[in-house]
Amino acid sequence: MLSATVIRRLEALEDISKQGKRINGLFRLMEDQILWHEAYANIYANKGAITPGVDEVTLDGFSEERVASIIKQLKDGTYQFQPVRRAFILKKNGKKRPLGISSGNDKLVQEVVRIILERIYEPIFEDSSHGFRPKRSPHTALEQIGEHWGSIKWIVDMDIRDYFNTINHELLVELLKKKIDDTRFLRLIKAMLNAGYLEDWTYYTTYSGVPQGSICAPILANAYLHELDFFMKELKKRFDQGKKRKKNLLYYRYSDRIKRLRAKWDRLKGKEGAEQDLQTIQEEIRRIDQLRKQIPSGDPFDAGYKRLFYCRYADDFCIGIIGSHADAERVEQEVKAFIEGILKLAIAEEKSHINHSKQGTTFVGYEVKTYSGDRVIKVKRGSRHTTYKSMSEQLQLHIPAGKLQKFCASKGYGNYEAIKAVHKAKWITLSDAEIILAYNGELRGLANYYALACNVKQELHRLALIWRVSLFKTLACKHKSRKSTIAKQLKTEDGYVLTVPGEKKTRSIKVFRLKDLKAPYPNDPRLDVALNVYMWTLSRSEIIKRLNKKQCEYCETTTGPFEIHHIRKMKDVAKGKAFWQQLMAARNRKTLVLCQSCHRQLHQGILPDRGYFKKHVKGEPDA
Repeated sequence: MLSATVIRRLEALEDISKQGKRINGLFRLMEDQILWHEAYANIYANKGAITPGVDEVTLDGFSEERVASIIKQLKDGTYQFQPVRRAFILKKNGKKRPLGISSGNDKLVQEVVRIILERIYEPIFEDSSHGFRPKRSPHTALEQIGEHWGSIKWIVDMDIRDYFNTINHELLVELLKKKIDDTRFLRLIKAMLNAGYLEDWTYYTTYSGVPQGSICAPILANAYLHELDFFMKELKKRFDQGKKRKKNLLYYRYSDRIKRLRAKWDRLKGKEGAEQDLQTIQEEIRRIDQLRKQIPSGDPFDAGYKRLFYCRYADDFCIGIIGSHADAERVEQEVKAFIEGILKLAIAEEKSHINHSKQGTTFVGYEVKTYSGDRVIKVKRGSRHTTYKSMSEQLQLHIPAGKLQKFCASKGYGNYEAIKAVHKAKWITLSDAEIILAYNGELRGLANYYALACNVKQELHRLALIWRVSLFKTLACKHKSRKSTIAKQLKTEDGYVLTVPGEKKTRSIKVFRLKDLKAPYPNDPRLDVALNVYMWTLSRSEIIKRLNKKQCEYCETTTGPFEIHHIRKMKDVAKGKAFWQQLMAARNRKTLVLCQSCHRQLHQGILPDRGYFKKHVKGEPDA
């Protein structure tokens, strides 16, 4: 468990940051091994845990001795960051995004730095920032837009060109100095940024940018753009005007006329011979009400009422404006001047524009736009039943046009326009369960992401139909049957379900249905719960408990040192014949705590069967 001193220091980081004071002693904080255990517990299960860097070092073999060695090198000033190994991943537009793969030791250092930076910056980040933050997501950004941007007239959409690769190192360190008063800690971050990269075995020095794939990249990128968030907050204060819109005089004249007619109707009600007059009054009320519903209650051209809204997810941000087009242009120029002049970044002109809110824009994969609502809502006010028009210029989130067609084509379901499904030949060799789970994963992932979209189930209905038929055709092709036969076999009262009998229990795999889709709850009050300080104790991670037990899980010796062996996937040991493979498969774990001797022998391929240790080391008789 953490010492009381370290716990108090970690708790104090947030308070000191909120007070606006600069923080020191961070490098000394890194000397506590428990932070390194926490860092390892955070990243050991990641897919890249055993992906080697340029020095072929991975997280495999993590041990207390390895941590002590890294800490000693950091204190001596002899620790050297390895250049990241650069790989490329394909983007949706066909271009390639560079991805930096760090050394195993560098990943540990980066995660410790990230943990500390998060404690410093999370308390002061603006609510408008949603990317790469705990309890934040694209959905929280969209919820914020949906809640507050209802009456916007203009959307300023701006794009930072090649953001992650153009972050100015010197400026980033200067910005970090606003919160951090620890020269050694800042020097460590600078060394991390200047490590360079290796591409096709050629070394390149990095003078700007943070490598995408680096553990520290997201929080450093957020700290850099925090300056933009603060600038937008101040710009909003200067831009916003007026408490509410001026009244539309014509709208209220109609309302007064209707009020007087209703009062007259009330006076005539129940009198003999007044039926014709009452009918005339009702017809006049309906006529005036129709005229009133065609105009807004507030003055849409009120120059004294202006509002600015701002939302950012990573380097993708947009600005909503209630005001004139000239106001939107002025805001765009001010933001552009700040980004290019102060932050030293470039704006992609071809991707930046000002759109009317009804035309909308695309933000984090959603189409964001307003529409003029004409829905009539029935209400009871006092003893009278009446109606009123819903809010005009309501903001809606939609699935972008063409998105579903492209998804259908990319997944190979069939022809979206013709609603004609085809089977997936490449999946025929999979088991029935694997086929259904694979199909489920594809559609469920898309549906969950677009769960906030307006009429999402109706929008996805055609795709879901093609998807389901494609699934049945794939199963039919596998079993040389007909899709109708497959559908009949899977049909139950609760949808389509595959029953998979097992040795111990029977498993049911349900085919995904749109009716099961539920909207996410990004505003759940639990998202605002304060961080639990006990996250810093060893109780958080089962893997660290096993390491601290100081016993080899293979030969059961208590003589250290001990290291943690990693595998990439469970299927790598599922059918293994070696006892260590059977041990990991039985425990369903991708890690195994071994003594240094067993770990070395395992990698050399000479690890003896466990019975050897019982017979020759413990002296136990054969069974």
